[in-house]
Amino acid sequence: MEVPIDDARSLAARVAELLSADGPLPIVAAGDPVLRRPSAPFDGQFDDDLLARFIAAMRETMHAAPGVGLAAPQVGIPLRLAVIEDFAEVSDEVRAARERRPVPFRVLINPSYEPTGPAKVAFFEGCLSVPGWQAVVARPAEIRLTAHDEHGRPIDEIIRGWPARIVQHETDHLGGTLYLDRAELRSLSTNEAVATRWPHPTPHPAAESLGFPLPE
Repeated sequence: MEVPIDDARSLAARVAELLSADGPLPIVAAGDPVLRRPSAPFDGQFDDDLLARFIAAMRETMHAAPGVGLAAPQVGIPLRLAVIEDFAEVSDEVRAARERRPVPFRVLINPSYEPTGPAKVAFFEGCLSVPGWQAVVARPAEIRLTAHDEHGRPIDEIIRGWPARIVQHETDHLGGTLYLDRAELRSLSTNEAVATRWPHPTPHPAAESLGFPLPE
């Protein structure tokens, strides 16, 4: 059943109110219904100036958290808009195992994705809206992303590795899906446990010890 979405005037007013305070925006935590409802497509609900200011605030919030992606519902705004940026400051071993490379800042408006093939890869994931926890999620290794940027230019790209995981995670938020919905729940671990028990570049040691399957 489709959930009614606030009208454009209401959304613009909510964004303007968020931006009236200094500093990073408050991040919504799991349990808030906004994270569980499909977001409305962005279709000019507010003007270019407000959009630019909102994007800048989302970027500041993402950096402050810190994280590599942030979706509008995570700051309470039910619109299909997300920002991503990853400096990929990890070891060479992790970079190779996870196909993780720097992702420059970009804005995704009305994004969607589809797998390009059957291959899946699994790694620990966390979420700014589920603080303190991580779990292993198997996701398509390569996807086709379609979206628009903040200037209305179309995006149609094939993405793989860790950048594809970030895109999938943030786009899922826009449909009301949290990473835990796709996770192996036996892998659920605190951030401290991941850092101390499962620092390996892949989740294979965790899978063996905690008893959960990984993709072939």
